[in-house]
Order: sequence, then structure tokens, then C-alpha cells
Amino acid sequence: MLARKGIIPEEYLVTRLVENDLSHPRYHAKTRKARFVTKNGGCNVAHKNIREQGRFLQDVFTTLVDLKWPYMLVIFTMSFLCSWMLFAILWWLIAFAHGDLDSRQDSVVPCITSITSFTSAFLFSIEVQVTIGFGSRMVTEECPLAITVLIIQNISGLIVNAVMLGCIFMKTAQANRRAETIIFSKHAVIAQRNGKLCFMFRVGDLRKSMIISATIQMQLVKKTTTQEGEVVPISQIDIQVENPVGVNAIFLVSPLIISHTISKKSPLYNLSAAGLQQEDLEVVVILEGVVETTGITTQARTSYLPDEIFWGHRFVPIVTEEEGRYSVDYSKFGNTVRSKTPLCSARELEAQERIQNQTNNGPNLQVSALRERKVSKTIDTPGGHTKSSVRFQSLDCLSDQESQEMIESRSLLL
Repeated sequence: MLARKGIIPEEYLVTRLVENDLSHPRYHAKTRKARFVTKNGGCNVAHKNIREQGRFLQDVFTTLVDLKWPYMLVIFTMSFLCSWMLFAILWWLIAFAHGDLDSRQDSVVPCITSITSFTSAFLFSIEVQVTIGFGSRMVTEECPLAITVLIIQNISGLIVNAVMLGCIFMKTAQANRRAETIIFSKHAVIAQRNGKLCFMFRVGDLRKSMIISATIQMQLVKKTTTQEGEVVPISQIDIQVENPVGVNAIFLVSPLIISHTISKKSPLYNLSAAGLQQEDLEVVVILEGVVETTGITTQARTSYLPDEIFWGHRFVPIVTEEEGRYSVDYSKFGNTVRSKTPLCSARELEAQERIQNQTNNGPNLQVSALRERKVSKTIDTPGGHTKSSVRFQSLDCLSDQESQEMIESRSLLL
């Protein structure tokens, strides 16, 4: 409005808008349709058009354990009802064939006493299988077939009890239940540690019972294209893990910050702050160990998308020493603070370090990890040659071409 009234020149406003936009860059993350691993550890993969469905029946026990609780309870109930009903029909047929249902034959010894209808046969079937034994109904020595059916029902009942109760026990004691108390930080961070860019996240265990032999694995999941043009929609690349205890193995008695140093072997080596938000990648984290109380192997998983990775942040300390013991404040578990971190990639950062090492013995030249604006001038020498003198102002990381030009300029000065 002021430009329209002639109070402020329009050229000045345009210049100020450009400067403000450059001084406060905004990175917009690409929209990702779906993530490979959800935040709570579930695998976001749908299996369709499976032709060999019979393979699931070859491992019935695992199939039953993998079912959801409503289906599991229905199968549990129906297995006993069907077993009782099947043998009730057999008992009724035996009584019918022997004439036990005819109340006029009081002088004949029945195969099963007190069986007068199908209802009484069903009750007798329940009494036999669950060994209730009320006493009014029983098998006599009159019919060997009845004794054989009694033995078969007892054995069948033991099998049904073992399978169904085993499924219920395994389902209640599943390893993923223990993983509910293993928590990961909602966001991961990238910051400098000992001069190196590091990818970090925090993990903790809420229970006092420990996870024995706990290990951490990390993978980078992204879409890649081979040199031959083949598109790999889900390419899994291993990421080396480092932590205060050692490589991979951790002692999870208190929350730990798991770190991955971004080196030449890292798949994040060429990733900068701006490039991170443009990448379609996902960092998957897997913690695996043995539950101390049950001895069952458990696994906890999570993942981080580009918009869940904070560049230039670090986690706040949450472990303090109070009254001779360590105290953990879980209210700050995922809190981060800003940290002075270059916006360039680890590759560009290492290039700056090489330049600085090569110029340590020359004239005073400050080479930072941020991009530097070049101002050149020529210096005449007694031999008639010219040398280039270069000054730098910190803005952003140098590119490879600028790094080479800087080295050549320094070599002329030396």
C-alpha cells in the first residue's frame, strides 16, 4: 500500500522481500502416501491375492495365535461345543441302538444309565469330557462300544484342552505385549557430536524388569533406481548404530540416546538440511532383546520420516543424580533444543575440514563449515605473476567446485 502511494519505492520493497525470504528458508516436506513401519511398530503392508491359503493350515497353532481376540474366543468356545455335541450324538446313538431310551425295558441293563433323551446324552458328554461326574449317569459293562467311545472322548478332550489353552496362554504372553512399555522419542535429530554429524534418537524402558541382550538395528527404506533402470520400490539399506555402551548391544537400564555417525559409509552422507525435506525416505528402528521375567524374545519397532527428523537439534538431559541414585524425568523424554549445526551434508562438511587442514600453515584464513561468499582481487609480484587473494563470509556450505577453487587460490598465495 505504501508503495502504491509513493511513500516507499517499489524496488526497495522487492529487495526486502527477497532478503527476508533468503534469510529464513522454508523447507516443505514431500507428501508421503504411506509409511513402511508405523510409529507404534506395526508393519504397514497389506498382503493381497494369496493363492496358497492352505499353507496357513499347515501351521494351525501359529495361525490361531495370530488371530484377533474376538475370533480367538469364538474358536475357543466352538471347539468345546462341537466336541461335546459330536460325542453327545454318539452316546445317543449307542443308547438308541441298545434300547436304553425305551423306558418299558426296565429289566435290561443299559449301556449308559439315566440316558433317556438327547438332552441327557449331551449332559453326559459334558460330564465325561470335563470330568464333572455327578454320579447319576455312568457307563456300564454291558457295551464294549460305549467303553471305547469313553476312552476316545477322554483323549480327544485332553487334546482340545491342550491346544486351546496353549493358544490362549501364548496369545496373552506374546512378546509384543512387553514392547508396549518400550518407548522411542517421537522425533529424531541430526546434530554435531565431536565435529561429526550424527543421527540420534532416544529409547527407554518404562519397566524395572530389564531387556537382556538388547540390540538396536536401523535401516533406511526408500525408493531407488538401479543403473539398468530397474525401480526398487522398497530398498532396505543397513545403518550402522553406535551408542555409549558399544556397537548394537545396549544396556537399557535407563533411557539412552542412540547415535549413528554420518560417515562415508552412511546412506545419509550426501543429505543436507534442505535435501532431507525433499527426500522420500524412512528410517526404521528395531530394538530386540529377551524379556527378563519370561525369557521370550521381544521386538519393538518405530520409524522416522523426513518431517520427523529435526536438523540442528539435540535432546535435553533427563537423567539426574539425586540422593545417591539416578532419577529419570520422563516428562522431558522427547524434548529437544536447538544446537549450532551446519546445514550442509556430511560430505560437504568433510570437504571444508580438508580445506582447513590444507590452509593451516598459510596466511590467516578463516574457513567455516558454512557457505562462504568469495571476493577476489589480484596481487602483482616481482616476477610479473599475479596471485589471487580470497576473502570469505560465512553463509552456507561450499560446493565441490567452490572448494577446489578455494584450494587453488590458497596454493597461489602460498
